[in-house]
Amino acid sequence: MDRFNVVCIIALALLAGLISSCKKKDVGGVSNTTGWEFGNADNGGFTVADYVEQKTGPGLVLIEGGAFIMGQTQQDVMYDWNNFKRTVTVSSFYMDENEVSNVDYREYLYWTRRVFGEVYPEVYVKALPDTLVWRKPLAYNEPYVDYYFRHPAYNNYPVVGISWLQADNYCTWRTDRVNEQILVDEGILDHNPMDQQGDNNFNTEAYYAGQYEGQVRKKLPSNNPNDPEGGRNVTMEDGILLPKYQLPTEAEWEYAALAIIGNSIDERIYSRKLYPWNGHYMRNDTKENLGLMRANFQRGRGDMMGVAGYLNDNASITSPIDAYWPNDYGLYCMSGNVNEWVRDVFRQVSFVDVDGFNPFRGNVFKTILRNTDGTIEQKDSLGRIPFREVTLEESMNRENYQKADNINYNDGDIKSSIVPGGDWNAESGTEERGSNRMYNNGKNNKDANMSSMVNDHSRVYKGGSWQDRPYWLIPGTRRFLDESKSTRDIGFRCSMLRVGSPTGY
Repeated sequence: MDRFNVVCIIALALLAGLISSCKKKDVGGVSNTTGWEFGNADNGGFTVADYVEQKTGPGLVLIEGGAFIMGQTQQDVMYDWNNFKRTVTVSSFYMDENEVSNVDYREYLYWTRRVFGEVYPEVYVKALPDTLVWRKPLAYNEPYVDYYFRHPAYNNYPVVGISWLQADNYCTWRTDRVNEQILVDEGILDHNPMDQQGDNNFNTEAYYAGQYEGQVRKKLPSNNPNDPEGGRNVTMEDGILLPKYQLPTEAEWEYAALAIIGNSIDERIYSRKLYPWNGHYMRNDTKENLGLMRANFQRGRGDMMGVAGYLNDNASITSPIDAYWPNDYGLYCMSGNVNEWVRDVFRQVSFVDVDGFNPFRGNVFKTILRNTDGTIEQKDSLGRIPFREVTLEESMNRENYQKADNINYNDGDIKSSIVPGGDWNAESGTEERGSNRMYNNGKNNKDANMSSMVNDHSRVYKGGSWQDRPYWLIPGTRRFLDESKSTRDIGFRCSMLRVGSPTGY
């Protein structure tokens, strides 16, 4: 072997050693800190599950996170001054490819009526969309009241008439159904839909807490001598079940809508987007689709769909959830069609002082309700584990937060009240959030002349709709509505936390 080949072999060996030293150590079967073997009953049976990456839940698309400039990108024509530009970072997450459709929501209603219809029929009634949102005093929209939600012609159209509270409940239901199906696919549980009635239905937290058993096909093997014979249930440490489906935060929604991943080379963003597509035009500029509208919106007063023979957006009201062209993340209708609820509570200057990482207003910190002996309280009548807000005693000595309800944090508190001071509770000797606060809906206000639509139940919605002008299709624009109300132009889609690596590989 000549000298050159020897040098090459040595160099390759050194390179291989360098690469292997940079790799993250696998957990393996032996502890790096104690040398004890994992899964050995003689060592107590501590087991570490093999885990690769988070699976993508049904309907979701991975949104690789990063830094971006959030806020208004065009002249503030409404003079709201409520969305100043700022740089924030959003961690990776998943987002629904499409808006939740009528048929999606009817599946939820069917399950709700089947499980709770006999014992708690009000649960089903409370989940029903308000189909009367289509009515207008000077318009004939009665056919949509009757047909839009239930007729198969509109199966693939976005559900509307859904309040923020209803959308949030849908997310909880979807989490449990997806995780239940995962356990069935893994051969751990059998499907038993007819056995699930009332509080005896699969809930992820209740299953983790050992308060739901289901129809067991097999248990996971266990080397823990304290576990019962035949194995154990799945735990969070196994990494089998997915995190919660939930409404996206405003930052997540805006980041996903802009999809700047299509306008960047390495770390350089070469063009800032106004809409989810490039350019400031509403029409497609590609050769094969030249002149076609990119979204479903109102072109001008009274012009909802264009002229017969060449309908400009091909939709008089809403359109199918997969209409038009997806953005660079593969998400459909992030602008137009229907507005979408996000998780945040609305404030005029909501993002002036918020955190630069995963900004969000609306935190009310909670913990699982436990008995005096530390065991988890029995699940409620709907089969869900009860939670409670953290107490002042539990948080007063913390550095990162001091109270459970942080909706008014740095805003709407005593220092920023219209009238100094709050309502004094003589019985408890404390000052309460009362009628003299900055944000008040007027219902509890002693001064009838002081009223605001902004309160702790005002939720943000974004995206623009079939009846909106192009200004509202800009992802940076924002509006609000009470979380208990619904309209004919607001729908929603779900998101999910991405655990582990941000890139998915």
